[in-house]
Amino acid sequence: MSNSLSRRQLLAASVSGVLLPTALHAADRQAETPGQVTEPERTTAVAGTTDVIVCGGGPAGIATAISAARTGASVQILEAHGCLGGVWTSGMLSYVMDAEKPGLNAELPRRLEEMDAFRPSGPKNYIYDIESMKVLLEQMCDENKIKVQYHTRIVAVEKDASNRVRGVITESKSGRQAWRAHTVVDTTGDGDVGALAGCGWEFGRDQDCPCQPMSMMGIITASPEALQQFDRLKGGQTKDEFRAFIQKAGHDPSYAKPTLWYMGGSVAAVMMNHEYGVRPFDAAEVTAATIRSRRELYEICQGLKNLGGAWSDCRLVTTAEQIGVRDGRRIKGRYFVTVDDVRLGARHEDAICRSEFSVDIHAATKEANKKAAYGSGGVKAKPFDIPLRALIAADVDGLMMAGRCISGDFFAHASYRVTGNAVAMGEAAGVTSALAAQEGCLPQDVAWKGVSEKLQSLRKPVA
Repeated sequence: MSNSLSRRQLLAASVSGVLLPTALHAADRQAETPGQVTEPERTTAVAGTTDVIVCGGGPAGIATAISAARTGASVQILEAHGCLGGVWTSGMLSYVMDAEKPGLNAELPRRLEEMDAFRPSGPKNYIYDIESMKVLLEQMCDENKIKVQYHTRIVAVEKDASNRVRGVITESKSGRQAWRAHTVVDTTGDGDVGALAGCGWEFGRDQDCPCQPMSMMGIITASPEALQQFDRLKGGQTKDEFRAFIQKAGHDPSYAKPTLWYMGGSVAAVMMNHEYGVRPFDAAEVTAATIRSRRELYEICQGLKNLGGAWSDCRLVTTAEQIGVRDGRRIKGRYFVTVDDVRLGARHEDAICRSEFSVDIHAATKEANKKAAYGSGGVKAKPFDIPLRALIAADVDGLMMAGRCISGDFFAHASYRVTGNAVAMGEAAGVTSALAAQEGCLPQDVAWKGVSEKLQSLRKPVA
């Protein structure tokens, strides 16, 4: 029997109003390549137009949005998860590093302390309460009249004939939506927007893996006596002591330096696992890593509970919504931060922040982890400047980056990727994007003097 429809069948189907679409779609599929689906052309409604679109509401995204708004821009944040904060909140990081910097890096701990949600760890680092951080960031967006939409992923980028990014396309429960702005900022961490825009990018040590492992953060409960014993703030030796104790409970953790941050009462944050060789832009790989890591945290906590005594009430209270990613795409910018910048302590006229964190490379394999969980890769770091040019995409116009997806090599990234630096980068991206909108120019054409003066003004200490 022929697969085509007879004239009588088509007429009958058109009268019913039901069978015709099904019949025609079936006929269309005959012409398609096996294993592929051809989507029809469509028109997508514009859901909003602002001066600046911030793609991702993590540490870099929040800083970008707040700084842009405080510079006078209208701002829209598009966030994939159900809260602001990214790795701080949906990733449950619980610990901020290299944050001894002015501006938002100083404002956030001050406001968290007012909420009784802050614990210092030396001058550069601090522990915070995750739920308080969520509330604070939403409050700050409300104060600055920043629009936010959750549960929304970027799926395409709109560019004009001159290769300028004009906006992004998203998918959410509201369906497919278009968003337009004078400047788009990629603060997705993994460089999703830059990749969709067709920008060049690097990943891992040699374009592909080996890459840094992922870690699933968790919150556990046990007696204060048990948790305080291995509190990271008591010293680096607590990691080795905690590992030995976990081994005593019958589990050898996949991360050789398991870490516990005591958060008060009977609560602690933990980082106890590694997932090796996972590409953050491969959903199937990330899913498998998430399942494995959550299971490992659960099994460790069950083992600790079975030891009894001070650990008899140990439970895994919750795990992060998003597994922690160290290594993602690094989008090609108008300056490429290299290992030489790190070694030499580079200085730049357009410096927007200074990374003072070491080169922190976590073991790429289980075998390497057994010898050393992390190291510097032989690179002795000096505090180095990150220039504004590294935040401006090279292959398209109208796109900036902030956070760990800026333009740099594997070794430089291993230093600047921590969230204190992400916040400082976001401030610069926000100011530059806002000024570009006000002046009607591209980010690379904004005069450095104007960016520098506004950054200094926003970063003035609060009296």
